[in-house]
Amino acid sequence: MNQVDLADVEEHSEHTPPHMHVVHLNVGGQRFCTSVATLTKYPESKLAQWFDGPPKLPKDAQGHFFLDRQGEYFGAILEFLRSERLPDNNIPQVHRDSLHYNVTALAKRLEESPVLFGEMVGRQQFLARVPHYKENIEVLIRIARAEAVASRRSTVVVCVLRTEEDSACYDNALSGLRANKDSVVTFGPWKAGPTAADLLDCVQRDIQSQGYTVHVQPYVMEKTFLARSYNFFHTLTFTWW
Repeated sequence: MNQVDLADVEEHSEHTPPHMHVVHLNVGGQRFCTSVATLTKYPESKLAQWFDGPPKLPKDAQGHFFLDRQGEYFGAILEFLRSERLPDNNIPQVHRDSLHYNVTALAKRLEESPVLFGEMVGRQQFLARVPHYKENIEVLIRIARAEAVASRRSTVVVCVLRTEEDSACYDNALSGLRANKDSVVTFGPWKAGPTAADLLDCVQRDIQSQGYTVHVQPYVMEKTFLARSYNFFHTLTFTWW
């Protein structure tokens, strides 16, 4: 065994099978010690591709194989490879990294957990039925940022049309709006069970997940004689400082 091999693995007999070799890893600054057998447990994973045969990763100054990835959640992936034990915490983050490393067995197990099952099967499937949902979130944030100059808060008006019948009333409802009608962001209609309140909860959650502080409240329509009252409009208030 040559000198490079000795830097890669723990001291072992030259007769030790390759899959039993010990591997030192530096994952984003955190150190881990495991075996080639553990890393190559699932042949389709990136880890198996990197360590099945001559290792295909760079090394740090101490000779540890370096992965330029956050190390906080790698331990949970390593534990699953060792014992198939699932993590108790940080499930969305571990799921994200399991997809990055293509450890599909772990990803599928985590997707059955209550935390991810509700998100992926319930909420995300609902949002997929709301036309232009992701694009509208981007537009909301862009409008709010444009209005943030020399301001503590930005307010954006959204219109939520739950049904086709609501959509047919949109023009009449818009006529009673005091706000700039060109900047109103409209969601819907959609064919799914969740309500307008559920949609607004999703909007608020997805904007807050990007680091913004935002609150939702009903928009107060101007009252005029014989005017019909609509509850389609809401204000999203972004607080900047």
